[in-house]
Amino acid sequence: MEDQTSLPTNPTQDLPTELLISELQSFGARLSDPKAGLESRRGGAGPSDHKALTLDGMTVMVPVHTAPAFDSPYVVEKPDEAGRSRIIRDGRRVGEVSFPARPRFYDLTTADGIPYSKIAVLHGRDVLATTVLQTCIRYQSRTKTCQFCSIGQSLAAGRTIAHKTPAQLAEVAKAAVELDGVKHMVMTTGTPKGDDRGCAILAESVRAVKAAVDLPVQVQSEPPEDFGWFQRLKDAGADALGMHLEAVTEGVRQRIMPGKAQVSVERYMEAFAAAVPVFGRGQVSTYILAGLGDTAEAILAISEKLVALGVYPFVVPFVPISGTPLESYPTPSSAFMNSILAPLSRMLVTSGLKATDIKAGCGRCGACSALATYERRLAP
Repeated sequence: MEDQTSLPTNPTQDLPTELLISELQSFGARLSDPKAGLESRRGGAGPSDHKALTLDGMTVMVPVHTAPAFDSPYVVEKPDEAGRSRIIRDGRRVGEVSFPARPRFYDLTTADGIPYSKIAVLHGRDVLATTVLQTCIRYQSRTKTCQFCSIGQSLAAGRTIAHKTPAQLAEVAKAAVELDGVKHMVMTTGTPKGDDRGCAILAESVRAVKAAVDLPVQVQSEPPEDFGWFQRLKDAGADALGMHLEAVTEGVRQRIMPGKAQVSVERYMEAFAAAVPVFGRGQVSTYILAGLGDTAEAILAISEKLVALGVYPFVVPFVPISGTPLESYPTPSSAFMNSILAPLSRMLVTSGLKATDIKAGCGRCGACSALATYERRLAP
C-alpha cells in the first residue's frame, strides 16, 4: 500500500474509524508518553506487546512494543489535561484517542499473597482475562510450538504464575466487577496433557467464579476428544466457548503451528457443529489470524461455513510478538484486512451473528480487530 493513499486530503480530517483501527493494528504506534493509561503488556498469551486505546467509543489493542511499531508512521501524542491524545501521521492529525485507566483491582493481593495482576488482567476496557495454565505441552518443543506464541514469556519474567487456582480466580473476578465494573471474562489455557485439552481445569475454574460473582465467562480450549465436555462446561457455568483455528489452510497450519495442526480443520469443524447446540448460535467462536499466509479468499470461504454453523469467526490481523520465531514476520496491510473484514461483516450482520450479541469473550470485546467497527456501520 502506498504510504499516503489512506491519508485524508484535509490535514485536520480524521480517518474513518475502521480504517484507522486497521492501520494502527497493522503499523502499530509510537507513544510520546509510554506511561499514559493502562500499562502495556509484554509476552504471555495475547494480546501482548500492545497498549489499550479508546477511539470513537471503541477500545482497541494497538501494538507498541513490536518491530513494526518502532518504525510506525503513527505517533500518539502525550494526553492533554482532559486525557485526550491526538494521533499524528506525517504532521497531520488523523484521529483522537484516550487511554483506559489502570484498574483498581491491580492494587490488591489474594488471600495467599499473590498480586491480583498475576492472576488476571484487564483487556480492552471492561474484560477480565486469565490464562489458567501458563504452560503448554507444545511450547518447549521447537518442532511443535506455535511460532507466534509467547505464553511462557510472562511466566519466565515473573509477571504471572503457572497455575491459577479456582479460589484465586473467584477472588479476583469478584473484585474486578465490584471495583472496576468489569462486564465479562475470558478464561484461556495452555494445553495440558490429556484428551480433555484443558476442559477439566476450565470447568472447575468457571464454576468457582460463578459461585462468587455474576459475570459472563467465555472459556477457550482446543477441541476435546470427548465432545461431552461442551455440556460439562456449560453446566459449570460457561456462557460462551472459543476454539481457535488461528490459520485455516492445512499448509499454513503445518508451517506456523505444527503441533496444533495435528488437530485438523475438519476436526475443528466437527467440534463446532457439536458445540453450537450446547451454547447457542453466536456463542461459539474461533480466532483467525490474518496475515500468516492464508489468502483472503480462504479465510472468507471457511468463515462462510462457520457462520452457517452458527460460529462467530473473529478475524484479527497477525501481530508479531518480540522473542518469538515470528517476531520479524510482516504484518498484514490494512488493505488486506479490509478485503476480509468488509465482506465478513456483511456476512455476519446478514446472518444475525453480531459481536454485540456475544455474551462473553474475544468477539464481544473486539479490541484486537476492526471487525466490530465494520459491523457497527452496517447495523440498522
